[in-house]
Amino acid sequence: MRPHARWQRLKDVILSTDPRRRTLVGMALLALTLMVGSAGVMLLVAHAGTAVDKTAVQWWATLSVGGLVVMTAFIRSGETARLRDPSLTIPQMVWTITSGAVAYVLAGDARGLVPSVLAMILFFGTFGLTVAEVIGIGIYALLAFACAIGASSRFNANASGYLDTAYALMVLIVLSGCIALNLRIQRIRAKLQQQREALAHALEVNRELATRDELTGLINRRAMLDLMALEHRRGLRSGRPMLLAQLDIDHFKPINDQHGHATGDRALQAFAGTVRASVRDTDVLARWGGEEFVLMLTDTSADHARELLERIRQAVQALEIAHSTGTLHLTVSIGLAQHLPGDTVEHTLERADQALYRAKALGRNRVVVAPAAHRAAPAGVNVRT
Repeated sequence: MRPHARWQRLKDVILSTDPRRRTLVGMALLALTLMVGSAGVMLLVAHAGTAVDKTAVQWWATLSVGGLVVMTAFIRSGETARLRDPSLTIPQMVWTITSGAVAYVLAGDARGLVPSVLAMILFFGTFGLTVAEVIGIGIYALLAFACAIGASSRFNANASGYLDTAYALMVLIVLSGCIALNLRIQRIRAKLQQQREALAHALEVNRELATRDELTGLINRRAMLDLMALEHRRGLRSGRPMLLAQLDIDHFKPINDQHGHATGDRALQAFAGTVRASVRDTDVLARWGGEEFVLMLTDTSADHARELLERIRQAVQALEIAHSTGTLHLTVSIGLAQHLPGDTVEHTLERADQALYRAKALGRNRVVVAPAAHRAAPAGVNVRT
């Protein structure tokens, strides 16, 4: 096995192969490494021959490191995944703050080292805690070190009142600064989260605008072409039938000319609502452009599709759209074509379009089904209005 593969396998054994758990275990190992380093410094202080109880320091180092080893192993096992705090950030911080407070008492004249360790502990949980948790941890650290300072002043025979006061002030300064910075970072995180949510909403709106017709709420031509291409590929695999219908509102231009574009817009909205109310949830209606619409039907036969389109035609004919001088009525011409095996979506759309031309030529307000074979449109039949 090559060295790189062995190293990757070792990392998988230590961190696990689950991406989320790898991150949690990695952070826990970082905390454990920092604790091991702090324990090493304390053992070095005890070995230097200062007035420090070496046995007590050894027990402290064993318990401090051992507690984080147990928590790291618990995280690595995956059992913490069911907890609200799967990283055990709060238990780890409480444990290390408590260890730091005890170290302050044990360190004797070297207790000035502890505030820097305290700062490191408090910053360690910055990105894993809420504002309330940051404040709670800060209060606990303040109380723990207040007890440690009191105990050190009482039990340390060599204690100096001025020195203890200086140490106490330093701990207070470190705690206050860390809490203030943590809260500031939390506010920045909250602001960034709001910006990310606003950006996600803006992207969603842009996607919606790119695929939806603003007036009718229907998908637009581009989105419909994508859906038809997808359905074409599905049909090749499953043999599921697809039918395409071209719908064109009759004499729509005079509506805009005589009654204004606002009335024309209401007519388009009413038409779109009527058609959507007449089709199945699986059928897709799109605004193709102007007063033209395309309906995609799946899992149905040509006969059933024609019956559906006839009901749509009748529903549109029954529409009444109020305007300033009375009531407006609409009719629709429809061309239907079945998507044939081996054919293209573009060719099927052309056949539906030719059927629509035929419906217009025959007097409008009717449904025409395209023949299976392509048939050219009669000369001069381009009469959509």
